[in-house]
Amino acid sequence: MAKKELKEKSIEVTLWDSANKLRGSVEPAEYKHVVLGLIFLKFASDKFEEHRKKLIADGKEKYAEMPDFYNASNVFFLDEISRWSYIIKNAKQSDIALKIDTALHNIEKNNKALKGALPDNYFSRLGLDITKLASLLDTINDIDTIKDKAQDIVGRVYEYFLSKFALAEGKGKGEFYTPKSIVNLIAEMIEPYKGIIYDPACGSGGMFVQSIKFIENHHGNKKEISIYGQEYTNTTYKLAKMNLAIRGISGNLGEKAADTFQDDQHKDLKADYIMANPPFNQKDWRAENELKDDPRWKGYDVPPKSNANYAWILNIVSKLSDNGVAGFILANGALSGGGEEYKIRRKLIENNLVEAILIFPSSMFYTTDISVSLWIINKNKKEQVRAVGSEKRHFRNREKEILFFDLRKSGVPFEKKFVQFSDETIQHIANTFHKWQQTEIESIPEFCYSAKIEEIEKKDFSLVPSKYIEFVNRDENIDFDDKMNLLKSEFANLLKAETQSRNDLLTVFKELGYEIKL
Repeated sequence: MAKKELKEKSIEVTLWDSANKLRGSVEPAEYKHVVLGLIFLKFASDKFEEHRKKLIADGKEKYAEMPDFYNASNVFFLDEISRWSYIIKNAKQSDIALKIDTALHNIEKNNKALKGALPDNYFSRLGLDITKLASLLDTINDIDTIKDKAQDIVGRVYEYFLSKFALAEGKGKGEFYTPKSIVNLIAEMIEPYKGIIYDPACGSGGMFVQSIKFIENHHGNKKEISIYGQEYTNTTYKLAKMNLAIRGISGNLGEKAADTFQDDQHKDLKADYIMANPPFNQKDWRAENELKDDPRWKGYDVPPKSNANYAWILNIVSKLSDNGVAGFILANGALSGGGEEYKIRRKLIENNLVEAILIFPSSMFYTTDISVSLWIINKNKKEQVRAVGSEKRHFRNREKEILFFDLRKSGVPFEKKFVQFSDETIQHIANTFHKWQQTEIESIPEFCYSAKIEEIEKKDFSLVPSKYIEFVNRDENIDFDDKMNLLKSEFANLLKAETQSRNDLLTVFKELGYEIKL
C-alpha cells in the first residue's frame, strides 16, 4: 500500500478497509483479535527497535539482547523471530500465520506485564487467506506507530477499531466497548485527577484510557493514578490488557478473567474513582442461596437474583473510599424498580449517596437501542474544600439534594443509526453539574432540576428524571416506565381477548361438525 494513499485517507480508515478484505467468513468477535494483535505487534516492535538503537548509540550494544534493559524502560523485549522486520521478511511465506502466532506467544512469555494479554493461536486456527494477510501486513508496515507521540497514532487506530468492531458485532454482542462520548462525559463529571480508579466490568479498558486522557488534557500527572479492573470474558480481558499496554498504562486487572460477584479480584480495594458500564439487567447472576451474606451488601437488602443491577450498585458503593465518587451506566428500570430494589434504592437515597441521575437518548449503544441512565454516587456530599487538579474547589453541602438531567434530546447523529454527545454538550452538562456542586442553580426546563429529598420521598423514592424536571410541552411530560407498563398491560389484554375469540370460533365450527386444524 503506497504511503500516498495513507495520506489521502486517514490511517484508521485505510487500515479498516484493508482489514475488511481479509476477514472473509471470520466472525468479527474473533477477527478483532487478529487485527488488533497485529497492530500491537507492530507497535511493540517499533518501540523495541527505537530503544535498541538507543542502547547501541549509548555504547551498550552488549545489552541489546537482554530483556531487563528494555523492561526497565517500560519497553517490551522481542526476540528475533518476534520482531516486525522478521514478520515482514516472511510475509509471503505459506506459514506466516504460524510465525505470527509464535511471535505473539514469545512476546507474552518474555514480558511478565503481558501475561494473559495477547491473542492465542488465532492466526493458524482461523485459516486466513495468505495473500490477503500479506496485504494487511504491508498496510500496517506503512505506519510508523511512534513517529508522532502527540498524535498517539496507535492509540487512535486501536480505539477506532474497537468502535468499528462493536458496530459490526451489533446487538447482543460488542459488550466490550462503551461509546467514547459516554466515557468522556463520565470522566468530565467525576474528574479522576489523582488516586485509585476502578472498573468492575472493564471491557476493553476504555474507561481507563479516557481517564488518562482526561488527566493529560487538564495538565495533570498520570503517574498519580493507579488502575484496577476486572473483566469476566477472557478474550475481552486480553483486549483490555493490550489496550493498556499499547498506551504504556500499567494496571491491575486481576490474575485472570473472572466474575466480579463470584470471584472478586480486588476484595479489599477502596477506590477514589469508579467508572463502569456493567451488563444491563443481568439475570441469574447468582444461585438462590448464593452470596446472601456477602459483605458488599452489608447494611442493605440482598439484591434479587433475577436482576444484577443493584448488585453492581452495591459492589460499587462498597469499593468507594470515604471521599470516593462513581459514575456508572444502568438500564432505566433501576430508577424505579420495586421489591428489594426499591428498599436498596431508598436506603441509598437516605444515606445521601446519590448525587446525580442523567437519562440518556436511546440508540447511544451499539449493543442495544434502549435508553439508559448515568448514576453519580458520592460518598461525601458534605461541605468541603477539595483539590481538583491544580484548583482548590469549595463544595457546598448537597446531602439533601439530587440533581436530575434529561438528555434525551441532547444527542447528535452518529454512524447513521446511532447518536452521541458532542464535545460542546459534554462540557455544558459537566459545567452545569460542577456549578451545582458549588452553588445553588436555577432549574432549566427539559434539561435539569435539583430535587430536595422531601420531594423524592413524596415520589416514593423514584429516581426517574421526568418526575422532577419541568417540561414546557405537557405531552412530553410522560413517565416512560409508567407508559410502557400501561401499554404492556393493554397489549396483554388484547392478546388474551384474541386467543379467547379464536377458541370460541373453533368451538362453533367443531359443534357444526367441521374441525379446523391450525
